Amino acid sequence: MNQDRQAILFGLGAVALWSTVATAFKVALAWMSPLELMWIAAFVSWALMGALVIKQGNITTALRTGWKTAAWAGMMNPVAYYLVLFAAYDRLPGQEAMALNYTWALAMAFLAVPLLGQRLTRMDIVAGLVAYAGVWVIATRGAVFNVAFADPLGVVLALASTLLWALYWLLNARDSRQPLVGQWQNFSVGLPVLTLLLLLGPGFQWHGWPAFGAGVYVGLFEMGVAFILWQLAVHKVSRTAKVSNLIFLSPPVSLLLLFLVVGEPILPSTLVGLVLILLGLGLQQTQKST
Repeated sequence: MNQDRQAILFGLGAVALWSTVATAFKVALAWMSPLELMWIAAFVSWALMGALVIKQGNITTALRTGWKTAAWAGMMNPVAYYLVLFAAYDRLPGQEAMALNYTWALAMAFLAVPLLGQRLTRMDIVAGLVAYAGVWVIATRGAVFNVAFADPLGVVLALASTLLWALYWLLNARDSRQPLVGQWQNFSVGLPVLTLLLLLGPGFQWHGWPAFGAGVYVGLFEMGVAFILWQLAVHKVSRTAKVSNLIFLSPPVSLLLLFLVVGEPILPSTLVGLVLILLGLGLQQTQKST
């Protein structure tokens, strides 16, 4: 099997797992608070990545170097990003939070202007206008001329998560750490902070095995296995666009699972808004691949 075919299989695996996480978030948050879900998921992901770092023989390197970067990166991811993201999912229907979160790639393009000195092209601006028109449709639930949002704080949290995620990757552009080692170090920094927040907040509460299982699933697949598969795909592929375009498969599957498992009716405003967001992302990707 050639490298590109392997990369596409790894990429499809990551996208398949990411397609389930909106449903997993809503299922888990029906039982526990965002902070409780965050702690369980972060602990599971930290343990998984730690085991892989040890297996690869990189634990000595991981313990000796890279902690200055991890000190701030770990506060952004997992702490700030996932707490804000889970809080958005706690307030909004899963379909809305999921669709709004897909604008992070556009947020990255706009943030790269002041942070990296890059220029916006006309296509970047057009893509942004199209995609954020979709955000407006979703935020107003179709009442586009009515500024009375159904849940303004939830919308702000969802969009804030895209800014945090984009900012995290932009600031990591010069990160020389191995991706898996870097992620494990970030979670090593973030987990004690999350533990302290949990002890000062809701505390450790047992919500039953289904709730615990949902938290473990999020940690294993959203933060752990999917990340590893995506890194393998990007590393092996000859041209990044071949795998990056696979992400467009995820939203329709996510909507279907939210409907079948959580029982969320698919709002027409979500469909229209999601089409606009994906169209904006598609315009941006087409520009990158030409």
